[in-house]
Amino acid sequence: MTLTIVPITFAEANEFVRRHHRHHRPPVGCKFCVAVSAGGAVVGVAQVGRPVSRALDDGWTLEVNRLCTDGHRNACSMLYAAAWRAARALGYRKLITYTLREEGGASLRAAGWKVVAETDGGSWSCPSRPRVDTHPLQAKLRWEAA
Repeated sequence: MTLTIVPITFAEANEFVRRHHRHHRPPVGCKFCVAVSAGGAVVGVAQVGRPVSRALDDGWTLEVNRLCTDGHRNACSMLYAAAWRAARALGYRKLITYTLREEGGASLRAAGWKVVAETDGGSWSCPSRPRVDTHPLQAKLRWEAA
């Protein structure tokens, strides 16, 4: 079945992430969302927003905050490529995302992304702003399309 890039609302993308993402809840906001469909049914979404890390939020960079599919072959790489095309069209110079170290990254490599850093992971919680961690805390790889 042929995959096609289609528009999707933030609410619809959040619902897809709620139903299908392995280890994250939907983000609280985004700049834009894009979806991929097969036979008229949405099989994957990408939600792109400002970088979570303040140090990377320079006004020229966006982050793929969530990418989620139902497992359709090539859907991830199609979404990563479409997200980068859209970000570039909006004037952004860089698009980043993170993967867990044990995730292979084949979809990102297929879309032309490169590993640019390795993070230590850990909790965002601190005494001045305690948080409940509901996501993986291990080291991650930062990928970039630029």
